[in-house]
Amino acid sequence: MQFQRLEDLRIDRDKTQAEIAELLTCKREVYRRYEKGIREIPVWALIQLARYYNTSTDYILGLTNKREPYPKARQQ
Repeated sequence: MQFQRLEDLRIDRDKTQAEIAELLTCKREVYRRYEKGIREIPVWALIQLARYYNTSTDYILGLTNKREPYPKARQQ
């Protein structure tokens, strides 16, 4: 599965693959493979990217077209 939205979000922020790879503390080639769907993106990285782009993981995965993040859960 190709994650076109990862690339779109990155480009919207005027970031390079190298800059996002640095954010995730991985090599640029590893991140490129996430974008192209060659390598499965780990859950921790998906969550970190959703927070960085202020969106939901469902949006990145293509499960919804709503770009807004979900409301934070209340602490009990």
